[in-house]
Amino acid sequence: MEFFEQFGYFGLFLGSFLAATILPFSSEVLVALMLTAGYNPLYIFLFATFGNWLGSVSTYGIGWLGKLKWAEKYFKISPEKIEKQQRKIRKYGSWLSLLVWLPVVGDVFALALGFYKISPKVCITFMLIGKAARFLVLIFLYDFFVIIWNNILSAFQH
Repeated sequence: MEFFEQFGYFGLFLGSFLAATILPFSSEVLVALMLTAGYNPLYIFLFATFGNWLGSVSTYGIGWLGKLKWAEKYFKISPEKIEKQQRKIRKYGSWLSLLVWLPVVGDVFALALGFYKISPKVCITFMLIGKAARFLVLIFLYDFFVIIWNNILSAFQH
């Protein structure tokens, strides 16, 4: 985390990008560290959102490039299972894009949406909306709890 923190907003962008790929990484921790260090919340929101969004768009793109034959050959996924997954993904369609911010399953959703060629323009737009909402809520919650914590501390100091 210190590696990303030392690069300021660019580090936040890069860390958020990587967190939206299949790498096990938390952009929330980076956002909290940046807020604690006193960085501008608006810039944190913008850099984290766009970095994380582009990471999911990349994951979607990797899925788009995937081939059914590869899933069968390299991952030993049967055609029946692929068809079953495809029905589930198509059932919810682009709406799943709003949930790509979720830990673990979000990356799978982005990959699957791309793999099954679900509406790129809509998916990418919904991904941005979901990511932005997530970081907006995170920043507001952070500020809310910092205010509460400071009030608790000041109550004990008097």
